[in-house]
Amino acid sequence: MNDNKLLFEILNDEEYFDITIEVGNDSYIKKFRAHMIILHYRSPYFQRILSIDKKKNDDRTLTHIKLPNILPEIFQIILRYIYCGKLSLNDYDTSEIFKILTAANELCLQELVAHLQSFLIENRTSWIEKNLYLVYQTSFANNSLMELQKLCTDLIAKEPNNLFKSPNFSSASEKHLISIIQNNNLRISDVQIWEQVLKWGISQNPGLSSDPTSYSKDDFKTLKNTLQQYIPFIKFYNFTSQEFVDKVLPYKKILPKGLYKELLKTFLTLLEPDSRPSDKSKLQITKEIKSRTIDSKIITYQHVELISKWVDRSHITDEMTSPYRFKLLFRGSRDGLTRGKFHRFCDNKSRTVTIIKVKDSNEILGGYNPIEWKSDDSYGTTKDSFIFSFNNDKIDRIENYILSRIMNESNAIYNSSYYGSTFGEGDLILWYLSFYCNYCVKTSYEKPIRKTDQVFTVEECEVFQII
Repeated sequence: MNDNKLLFEILNDEEYFDITIEVGNDSYIKKFRAHMIILHYRSPYFQRILSIDKKKNDDRTLTHIKLPNILPEIFQIILRYIYCGKLSLNDYDTSEIFKILTAANELCLQELVAHLQSFLIENRTSWIEKNLYLVYQTSFANNSLMELQKLCTDLIAKEPNNLFKSPNFSSASEKHLISIIQNNNLRISDVQIWEQVLKWGISQNPGLSSDPTSYSKDDFKTLKNTLQQYIPFIKFYNFTSQEFVDKVLPYKKILPKGLYKELLKTFLTLLEPDSRPSDKSKLQITKEIKSRTIDSKIITYQHVELISKWVDRSHITDEMTSPYRFKLLFRGSRDGLTRGKFHRFCDNKSRTVTIIKVKDSNEILGGYNPIEWKSDDSYGTTKDSFIFSFNNDKIDRIENYILSRIMNESNAIYNSSYYGSTFGEGDLILWYLSFYCNYCVKTSYEKPIRKTDQVFTVEECEVFQII
């Protein structure tokens, strides 16, 4: 008898099981019997759950586990795979395979996750296109589905209307909407992006009309509260004058006053028939437009201005006479969220700013390195580096920050292939030996930039070179 057949018989054993698994929700629940030893060695998820359960119960009573997010028929397929190590995809339609993938991901079956991702990408692209929002939403909720994330990003860039016209688009989360509108490769105009953001915002408030001329003061206030964190990502300065008049002016009350005044000043100049700006003034307007945007999924231009002032050691109230340009070198969600990819794109680059979004929080962490990154297990010496943090509920708010400059200059930067972007001897460390080992402990810089020295997970990381 071969091993697979023997394990299948063990799975069907009715006498010697020592664990029951309750799968499904209130309307549809099914119980499965299994064996701890097999689940422990085949699934990191079960290994963790069983280890916790063992600490609580040393009396060898029957263990119960609940999995409410998985359908019973899908778990039955997964359980057979756990025991036998085989799964024939020809037996299932694409929607079932996708459900198996999400269940396998929840149970940390990485080998199966990798196999199913590759199968869907290579053989079921047309199904993914038809169910783009579902796949996009699921893949971006899980860092282990990076290949599907990349495919979805490419498909959305080529045919963004497939996503925007999806009946499920109105249910897009704030995080997903921001990641969509920040995609600089979208084959859609900036004014069309604005129209879709407006459409999404209106859909979040069922009482709102699509006609702004009928809005009351409270209606504008409601829409402003819904959309205020997306406004910084709209490239209004790329609109034509007519697009500004038709698409922005009717909604002027939802824009920040400062932004609206700047936009009005710019577009009134362009609309004035007698002004006829010269080529030089047109070039200046173009430079101003480009300087007010940043290719980032984490920070806005307000952050760029403040960080630039820190680099210059100027006061935060000083006016920026010649703003820096932040050139994107590395983005984890695009290039790979690993220390190896960081060093590939950033080594031998100087004057860089690392920006980190902490998962499941409002925290943004970062650091400025004026000297080159390397991979030679050395410390870099500089008196100009600094680390910082922002912690605000709204993405365009920057008041709540911590700036910490270097004290021990000889240990300002640590360069190693075993680390990602690292400042000091522990002040800000990324990816020390593993993806999950990221932390901040005050050693070489003036002050801690976090209230805790506990490890954190990186949701997104970007590195910019200051030009």
